[in-house]
Amino acid sequence: MDEYISSTYGERLADVYDDWYGSFEDAAIETLADLAGSGPALELGVGTGRIALPLAAKGIEVRGIDASAAMVSKLRARPEGDSIAVTMGNFADVAVEGKFSLVFVVFNTFFALLTQEEQVRCFRNVAEHLTGDGKFLIEVFVPDVARFIAGQNVRASTITTERVSLQVSEHNSVEQQVMSQHIVFFNNEVRQFPVKIRYAWPSELDLMAQLAGLKLRHRWGNWNREEFNSRSEKHISVYERLE
Repeated sequence: MDEYISSTYGERLADVYDDWYGSFEDAAIETLADLAGSGPALELGVGTGRIALPLAAKGIEVRGIDASAAMVSKLRARPEGDSIAVTMGNFADVAVEGKFSLVFVVFNTFFALLTQEEQVRCFRNVAEHLTGDGKFLIEVFVPDVARFIAGQNVRASTITTERVSLQVSEHNSVEQQVMSQHIVFFNNEVRQFPVKIRYAWPSELDLMAQLAGLKLRHRWGNWNREEFNSRSEKHISVYERLE
């Protein structure tokens, strides 16, 4: 993990990403389209386009940022993949021109920013790229540190007669970071898929938003916009400019 950089996750998972995570809830696309309005919209961590392309199919101009050339090449290979303008780089910098009615980052991708400073910088840069009534949407999990024993966790996600998948994780509670390896044993072959994240609590994200001149508008427990509560395993939070 010493050589883990912003593009590592995408470069290592690009060839299996759509097989593992390709489907996305229709309610998510509807919610994003509703928030984007007439657009344009910007996706941080656009990846293979599994969200950007369905959103663009609704007539919304969508642009993206991503650090992984391998993931973007998968986007380009999909029908209409060339229609999404993509800026290569760290999405914390939001190195694009223009203003957006919606900036969004989903599926825990915001936690790929590995320091609090980097996450705060992302909020501030997003705020500078929002229209007056623009929205910033984040979908992330609610941290569950209780699953770690002595700072570690080993979990089997798939067990069949031909395949075993394990996730091995180490928790750094001081830095709020988790280092993991998804290890797949299949046909006498072993593949490793590393991921490193820096999680943040909902209240911490709200404070980051305030530092960027934003405030919480909505927080839902799922894409059906149901109530977020103490039992929710994830949240979808929507921020807007302070009045």
